[in-house]
Amino acid sequence: MPIIDSQVHTYEANTPRRPWHRTPNAPTFNWHDHVTGDEMVAAMDKVGVDGAVIVSPISLYQYDASYAVEVQRAHPGRFALVKPVDSHDPTVADAIADWKKTPGAVGIRVLMGIEPAGVPNPAGIDRILREAARQDLPVNFFCWRNLDAAVELIDRHPNTRFVIDHLGIPQPLTPPAPPEPWADLLKVLELAKRPNAVIKVTGACTLSSQPYPFPDIWDPLARIFEAWGFDRCLWGTDWTRAFAVVNYEQAVVPFRQTARLSESERAMLMGGACSKVYGWSPTKDQ
Repeated sequence: MPIIDSQVHTYEANTPRRPWHRTPNAPTFNWHDHVTGDEMVAAMDKVGVDGAVIVSPISLYQYDASYAVEVQRAHPGRFALVKPVDSHDPTVADAIADWKKTPGAVGIRVLMGIEPAGVPNPAGIDRILREAARQDLPVNFFCWRNLDAAVELIDRHPNTRFVIDHLGIPQPLTPPAPPEPWADLLKVLELAKRPNAVIKVTGACTLSSQPYPFPDIWDPLARIFEAWGFDRCLWGTDWTRAFAVVNYEQAVVPFRQTARLSESERAMLMGGACSKVYGWSPTKDQ
C-alpha cells in the first residue's frame, strides 16, 4: 500500500509575481519562506512518502489554487489537489464544477469560522455543500472550535462527504502544546457516528507534551481509531503549518515505527483510507 500524506501545503516565496496574502512576519505565522513542489517531493522521498494531497494554502493564496495546479502538473503522479472555496462567491457552484474538471482535483475545502471575509455565510456554505454532493467532491472541513455547528451542517447534508481537518482539535502553531490539547476529544468521538464523515489524523504530533517521538499521542489517538475505524482515518502531516513544532521527518517516522499499530492498520491509516476517500493513488512520475 502506498504511503499518502493527506495534507501538505506547497507555495513559492513571497514575491510580486505571486504575492502572499499574509506576510512572513505576520503574528503567529511560522511557515518556511517557501516549500516548492520540488522541495516537497524531496522531503517526501527522504522518508518514503509516495504521494500527498496538496491543500492550496488559504492564508497565502486565498482562493487561488494556481500554484498547486502548477505543482501537480509538474508531478502528476505524486500529488492530488484540494482547493478552498468562497462561501461569499455567488458563482461558487460554477467554481466547484470547474474545479472538478481540473486534472488531479479530488476535493474542496471549507474553513468554518475563519474565512477571509470574516463574516459567516450559512446560505453560501449550504450552496457549497449541495454542489459538492452533486459533483461527488469530498469537502475538507476545517471546523475546530466549531464542532457543534459542524455537526449540524453534516447532519443537514447527509449526501455530502466530509473530511474533518486536523482531528477537529485546535493545534498550536508554535510549541509548547496547550495544557489540555485533547479537550475536545469527546466531541470528536461523538462526531464519528456520522456515516458521511471521515477524519484526517493530521498534525497529531503537534499535540504532544513530550519530545520526539511523541509517545503521549497514542492513547487519545487509539480512542479516535476505535470510534472512527481505520478505514475512516487519513494520516497526514499538515506540512508546513506544523513546521515550527515538528519537521517533516518527525511527523512521519512515529507513525511508521510505532508498535501501537499493526501492519494492516498502518497501511490503511497511512494510505489506504486516503486513497479510498479521494479515489486517487500516487504513481511514479513519468
